[in-house]
Amino acid sequence: MDQPKNFIVISPHFPDNFSTFSVRLRERGFNVLGIADVAYEQLSDTLKNSLTEYYRVNNMNDYDQMYRAVAFFAHKYGKIDRIESHNEHWLELDAHLRTDFNVFGYTLAELEPAKKKSSMKKRFRELGLPVAKGRIFSDQEDAFYLAEKLGYPVIVKPDSGVGAGDTYKVNDSDQLAVFFEKRDPTVDFIMEEFIPGDVVTFDGLCDQDGNIVFYSSLEYNIAVLETVENDSDMYFYLPREIPEDLIEMGTKIVEGFNIKERFFHFEFFRTYPEGILMPLEVNMRPPGGPTIDMYNYVNEFDIFAEYANVVKENQFKSPSKRLYNCAYISRKANKDFNYLHDNEAIRQELGKALVGIQSVPDIFSTILGTEGYIVRSPDLEELFEHIAYISKKQDSFIS
Repeated sequence: MDQPKNFIVISPHFPDNFSTFSVRLRERGFNVLGIADVAYEQLSDTLKNSLTEYYRVNNMNDYDQMYRAVAFFAHKYGKIDRIESHNEHWLELDAHLRTDFNVFGYTLAELEPAKKKSSMKKRFRELGLPVAKGRIFSDQEDAFYLAEKLGYPVIVKPDSGVGAGDTYKVNDSDQLAVFFEKRDPTVDFIMEEFIPGDVVTFDGLCDQDGNIVFYSSLEYNIAVLETVENDSDMYFYLPREIPEDLIEMGTKIVEGFNIKERFFHFEFFRTYPEGILMPLEVNMRPPGGPTIDMYNYVNEFDIFAEYANVVKENQFKSPSKRLYNCAYISRKANKDFNYLHDNEAIRQELGKALVGIQSVPDIFSTILGTEGYIVRSPDLEELFEHIAYISKKQDSFIS
């Protein structure tokens, strides 16, 4: 395979931390060609300096505009070697453009098993993996029949959707009736049995041949769905130690979905009380929020540079040392109680263990809070102590 040179980045400015992809690609000698719907003047100076050229469209959901943008770059710079956004929202758009311009990477045909949750479940079964019982329901009558068959509570979510949006835990028939009063009738929904357990992830990056060159995992104190439903604080962390069964099942899914030269983010249930691992869904992108930056804090390398190395030379050059456990802790300014420790006290108490404090854009605040704290420690027990200190509230009686 010839070394790629023309790399189109879809929506290179969003989210903010993903702009580093463009920076590192440019440093590795790529023509980095950006396409988005914001004015060039609104891009950061760092991103502007990393783009060989930028093409603004009025509407990124208008495929004709996006097609013309890629065609313009192809006419000016020659063959387009890569098209990528690293963003779930544009996953199908990326694949459509790759298909039409014959670009390496996931095409529309290859994307299909990873696009819909029902298709994912089918592929999991083909791989011999256990899955939650459930299926798409056709109408209200079918939904009530299925809920009775599965047994309440059930989980109802869009068959094709991103994150915890429009996902509901339905506890009884009355709540199911309320769901049908609010649901979008144009959207297919899938219903699954409720699985008691923790959500864990297997995340990483594959090279051009489908080999996993980096992997990690996330564990959460509460499910993202509960964070959204209850407007709760939450934390998640990257553990240094990753269970062997998670690595084994994650590797099997990478092979089963033919993942090449891209990030992946797989979600699993770890069931109560058996501790059985059960795949929930696959996402062909990096984990959201600050997680990709946390890879760097855990390993003391540059994951953005390593991605560029994989694209250019098919090599991931830095060892995964896993020197630290690393956590993200959310705090929400809209809660009725006050936190016991302010930011200055947190800085004094945690010292070097505090990687940083960040203000969270409103679009992410429902899940990630209005302020986020990233901490790390080689010792997991100490990490939990730091989490407790940051999360402690004035009305809490827990020491």
